[in-house]
Amino acid sequence: MTKVYIDGSAGTTGLRIRERFAGRSDVELLTIPEELRKDNSTRQKLMNESDITFLCLPDAAAIEAEALVTNPNVRVIDTSTAHRTAAGWNYGFPELSDGHREALKTAKRVAVPGCHASGFNALVYPLVAGGILPVDYPLCCYSITGYSGGGKTMIADYGAQDRPVELDSPRQYGVTQHHKHLREMKAVPGLAMEPIFAPVVSDYYSGMVVSIPLYSHLLAVPQTVESMKQYFKEYYAGQSMVHVANEVPGFIAGNGLAGKDTMTILVSGNDERILLAAQFDNLGKGASGAAIQCMNIMLGLPENTGLEV
Repeated sequence: MTKVYIDGSAGTTGLRIRERFAGRSDVELLTIPEELRKDNSTRQKLMNESDITFLCLPDAAAIEAEALVTNPNVRVIDTSTAHRTAAGWNYGFPELSDGHREALKTAKRVAVPGCHASGFNALVYPLVAGGILPVDYPLCCYSITGYSGGGKTMIADYGAQDRPVELDSPRQYGVTQHHKHLREMKAVPGLAMEPIFAPVVSDYYSGMVVSIPLYSHLLAVPQTVESMKQYFKEYYAGQSMVHVANEVPGFIAGNGLAGKDTMTILVSGNDERILLAAQFDNLGKGASGAAIQCMNIMLGLPENTGLEV
C-alpha cells in the first residue's frame, strides 16, 4: 500500500486530492492533527514516512516544504508554481510527449502544471513539436475560469451575501501581463516570447476554457479547420484523459467539464482564422486530477485510477 501525505490538505487543491482518494484501498493517507498542521517537525516526520508527498501550498511555502524531505525514497508532487520550470523537476503533463510520460515513471520530483498553462500547452506544444507553429508566432490567449481557482479567499468573496456587484460579472485580471503561469507557457513549448494573455474569472465555481486564435497563413504549415482537427486527433490518439471533439457547439461552457478530470480539445473557426480551445476543470486536469494522474503513472497504475473521466 502506498503511503501518501498531503502537505496543505485544507486548501482547495488538497481537499480535492483527498476526495479522489476516498474509496481507494491502495493508498494509506498519513494525516496530521489540526493543532500540529504548521509544526515543521511533525510535517517533516510525515513527509519522510511517506512514499509520495503532495505539496498543496503557496510558492514560498512549497520551496521550504520540499527542503524538509530528506528521505531519498520519497517522491514529491508539487501543485504550486514554484518548480514548474526548475531544473531537476519533471513537468506533469504526460500527454505532451512520450518523453514527458516516460520521465514521470521514475521521477522523484514532479511539478503539476498551472490551470491556464495546462490548456495553453495542450494546444501549443503539439503544434510547435510538429513544426506547424513557429516559435516566434505572436500568440494571444484568452482564458475564462471559475472562482475556485482563486483559492479560499476568492471562494469566500464570491459566497458572501454582501459581495460587491462587480462579482456578478466576468472580471479580467492579470492586466499587467505578469501572470505567474506565463513562465511555463513560454518555457514548456519552447516559445521565443510569452503570449499576450487575458485571463478572466467568472461567477461559477469551477471549470475553464482556454482559447487561442491562429491565422492559418502565418503558420509554418498552413492549416484548415479539418486538417488541424485531424492533427490533434492523431497527436492525442489513445489518451484516456485528453480527447478531441468531433464537433464544436455554438457555445463552449466554462463549466462544461466541472467535476471531471479530463480535458477536451476543440477546433473551430474557419480556414483563415482557426480557433483552438481546451475545456476542462481548473480543479481537475488543471490541478488535483492532474496531480493524481501523475502519481498513478509514477506507481505504474492505470493513469485514470480514482479519477472522474
